Amino acid sequence: MLTASCGVYSFTGTTLSPDIKSVTVNNFVLATAGGPANLPLTFNERLKEYYQRYTNLKVVPNNGDMVLEGNITGYDLLAVAPTAQDQAGVNRLQITVLARFYNNKDESKNFEQSFSFYQDFPQNQTLSQNESRLVPKILDQIVLDIFNKTAADW
Repeated sequence: MLTASCGVYSFTGTTLSPDIKSVTVNNFVLATAGGPANLPLTFNERLKEYYQRYTNLKVVPNNGDMVLEGNITGYDLLAVAPTAQDQAGVNRLQITVLARFYNNKDESKNFEQSFSFYQDFPQNQTLSQNESRLVPKILDQIVLDIFNKTAADW
């Protein structure tokens, strides 16, 4: 049986070139009002963990073959689904992250892009009642979106 490989496919769904061995995740900073004080740290750790879990890349503190950095630019509580009484039927927590990606092996892959995701919760509940449940879900989706853009080329 003969097999051929182009060198960029992996069973994890990544399309990383074999010459990419490391990734650096510089600290994302909070560039908006609101949000938990530990939001940037939580986001950074989730991003690093995702690369460690789903690639063979080594996460290094600096000079990685790929570098990610950026800002958390939005932490917004929005009223959506208005009712007949001019009240929100649902509240929405939305987080936006501006990511800058540098591929030091292929500069054509570099980008700067905003990634955003949200979760809704009932209007009769407060953000503080829901924040600890919603923020992890939102961050997980943003991490997945960034990963797919950088490592899976989606």
